[in-house]
Amino acid sequence: MTVVRLVSVNVGLPAVIGTRQGRPVHSGIVKRPVAGPETLKLGELNLEGDRQADLSVHGGAEKAVYAYASDHLPAWRAELLRPDIGVGFFGENLSTEGVIESEVAIGDVWAWGDALLQVCQPRWPCFKLTMRSGVSDMAARFRGSGRTGWYLRVLRGGEVPVAGPITVAERHPAGVTILDAHHAALPRAPGDLVERVLAVPALSPEWRRHLGA
Repeated sequence: MTVVRLVSVNVGLPAVIGTRQGRPVHSGIVKRPVAGPETLKLGELNLEGDRQADLSVHGGAEKAVYAYASDHLPAWRAELLRPDIGVGFFGENLSTEGVIESEVAIGDVWAWGDALLQVCQPRWPCFKLTMRSGVSDMAARFRGSGRTGWYLRVLRGGEVPVAGPITVAERHPAGVTILDAHHAALPRAPGDLVERVLAVPALSPEWRRHLGA
């Protein structure tokens, strides 16, 4: 059974992160590590203390929890010349260690405390990541890197610990990874790859739309 190290659990409430076209931009992308209590409640849509601002594109059952591999942080620090980049920088709820996009599969089930979660899609960020980071082409860099992180839906809510570990309770037999799903949504993706990704029932409706289904 694969164990995923939980480096940090991060939450945040919507706040103004800047202005666009003269209007304030609200977002929940700014996340802070939870120092206490020892456990939080995880529901179908949100982790305790966490919310999204624009529910038309963020949050919902298919984006209840966002995980990002802290394994990527050294590469981002070097690329952006930003030694300050740390956990929560990408707006993730779970800063993990030990697995990356090429190893996490659509449909994998994670056990976290009392809860069960299922991996359902990569993340392609909007302009708010660019605004939050202060890097003018951050969203494009993020997509281009393939270091996307992944969203999880909540199959069973419950009390979850702010200190891990998380275990991979079930590996999806298709083995279609987050990186596969990311590549399938790029221009000129091979048709057989797109079909293989679409064949996984656990893939989110949003990513099916990305793939033209």
